[in-house]
Amino acid sequence: MKKWVVGTLLLLSAQPVLAEALEIEYSRFYSHLRKLNSDDVQALEFAFGFSRVGQGRLCDIQKAEIVTDKKTMPVAVTPEQRFTLPQEKALKLASAMIHIELEEAANVCDMSVQLQTKPEYLKQHYSAEDLAMLVEQYEAFFNEMGSFLSFMMPSVKGLTFQFENENLSRPVKDAPNINAGYLQLPKSWLKDGKSLTLPEKPLRVTAIASRQ
Repeated sequence: MKKWVVGTLLLLSAQPVLAEALEIEYSRFYSHLRKLNSDDVQALEFAFGFSRVGQGRLCDIQKAEIVTDKKTMPVAVTPEQRFTLPQEKALKLASAMIHIELEEAANVCDMSVQLQTKPEYLKQHYSAEDLAMLVEQYEAFFNEMGSFLSFMMPSVKGLTFQFENENLSRPVKDAPNINAGYLQLPKSWLKDGKSLTLPEKPLRVTAIASRQ
């Protein structure tokens, strides 16, 4: 997904660390959110965050809010420092702003956009039909985004299951092993039409995508 650098707007000198507040137009997020309008991608969502430049982690977020002229609505931030936003054209028309308070300087934090399954599709047991549906949803997204430039878009090569415990490593019955908190199911395995039972509910499910 495309990244863009978020500029510095306000220095919060009262913080013990170099913290900053950002005001970002909701329309910037809406340009991503509207890509998930169709029924064949309803299992997917975008999760937003800010990547710490050069450190391979996400910048810590103190608070996130949706702000309009009439009201302010809190936005939940996960322990991983990501957040999701509602897809509402009314917020775009109202020129809503997303207020973000970071715990570090904004000029070292780049916007990060991640495509993942919605929370209701995270569970311990997946039937073969469940897994096929998730693959189809990701394929539909990349196909729709590719349009006439499909050769530029990645293709789905399988599914990745990420677990909260990053040290989790163990075998899974009739499936590849979980290694360091990740389980990857290649398309060759998925085509066999097997079910999947996990030791615990995953944190997220994303696509294995490649242009090759």
